[in-house]
Amino acid sequence: MCHEKREAARRQPASRTLALILLALFIAFAGGPVHAEDPHAGSPLYDPLSHPLSTETSIAPLIPQLNEFKQALIDLGYNFQVNYTGEGLGNPVGGAQQSAAYEGLLELGIDGDLNRIAGLKGASFHINAFQIHGYGLTTNNIYNFATISGIEARRTMRLFEAWVEQELLDGLASIRFGQLTADSEFLANELDVLYWNGTFGWPVLTSFDMSGTGPHYPLTTPGIRLKITPNKQTAFYIALFNGDPAGVGQDVAQTETKNCCGINFRLKDPPLVMGQADFAYVLPIGEQGLTGKFRVGGWYSFDTFNDQFVATDGLPLADPASNGIPVVHRGNQAAYALMDQMIWKHPGEDPWRGIGFFALAMAAPPVQNLISFEFQFGVNFMGLWDARPHDSFGVAIDYSRVSPNVASFDRVAAAFSEIPVPIRDDELLLEATYQAQIVPGLFIQPDFQYVFHPGGGAIDPLNPFVGRIPDAAVFGLRTVVKF
Repeated sequence: MCHEKREAARRQPASRTLALILLALFIAFAGGPVHAEDPHAGSPLYDPLSHPLSTETSIAPLIPQLNEFKQALIDLGYNFQVNYTGEGLGNPVGGAQQSAAYEGLLELGIDGDLNRIAGLKGASFHINAFQIHGYGLTTNNIYNFATISGIEARRTMRLFEAWVEQELLDGLASIRFGQLTADSEFLANELDVLYWNGTFGWPVLTSFDMSGTGPHYPLTTPGIRLKITPNKQTAFYIALFNGDPAGVGQDVAQTETKNCCGINFRLKDPPLVMGQADFAYVLPIGEQGLTGKFRVGGWYSFDTFNDQFVATDGLPLADPASNGIPVVHRGNQAAYALMDQMIWKHPGEDPWRGIGFFALAMAAPPVQNLISFEFQFGVNFMGLWDARPHDSFGVAIDYSRVSPNVASFDRVAAAFSEIPVPIRDDELLLEATYQAQIVPGLFIQPDFQYVFHPGGGAIDPLNPFVGRIPDAAVFGLRTVVKF
């Protein structure tokens, strides 16, 4: 499955077949009547890529026989799920090169209630896997930090999550163990799920500063997580992961290749510890109040990390006279804070319908990291039009600052280079998107992104004599089908 020649031989037929499947589903269901009302479908925050898979929004009610079959399995304790996300996108302006592309993600999953299945009270399990296909603009065209699409990844069939969870002390706590992803619970805003870009969900800083990009899509790793919920407004998380999903350190380019199918189950890498505290509240403004959530957390890796500027002989790494061997630092860490806040509430019962913003700030030491600071901010307009109560529109930015030590490396390299070497500084991403629910379980989402200083203002890898990678504009259309 992971052999490059076999993969290349079937790449185009697989993409065409899945595209036809997506088109057929769209034609079949886009104009169909809604036969059953989904009690949760009013939430404009529905995330078609959330994990574990949700049963709140589905096309199953449109097909009575399938809905009855699905419900019968749920009654037995099994919730089988199939989701497909397909998107066409392109960058007509900027980047190292311009092209149009198609990429898709087929997700198969099962949630199990072990109380119904085996009489184990408070126990459950979750397994899901992906078939990933298509052409990614960040990897092939733009070479920017913030991955243009959250589903962009190496073409393959991949196991993702496989875990068991047990509630303890009548729901006061729970423990989860197995093959885990961190981005389902850590660094997870409520409102950033609307956006295409991968940094809204797993920030650029974590992808580039953690070993093996950290435990997130498309890579998971063995781990154990403890959650304590003293009340409905407060939750505390602590998790221990194998620290490197692929065993490649900070070599981002090799991460997915070295763990091509998600079945390495690495256990011997230095550990990664993550901790987070969540606080929910309601501001006493207006008749119903304004909902908000605040999260604070951090992570620490016990792995080793190379210095970004100094060699072991004391000279700058970019100095031709140095031995080129970076100083090695043991350990790495980062701290972060996240916030979701409604600023206007639409009349009705849904606490997240109206206008709200989200924000994230994260910092890491500059000595051993490519990215030393990241900031995100977005404003969402959710269900404002009564005729389209499930639609959302949003505008968001992500700012990633290159470590000062990396900029110092570039300055030294520029002094010895025969061609111009740009000094990397920061990358700024702007995204505007609109998510429209056609029927429950079917979403259409046009999207626009503009990338300033791709790669922090890095040199163009395809045209090095030109200088920096040009700023890029990206247009796209995503379709999500969920059963």
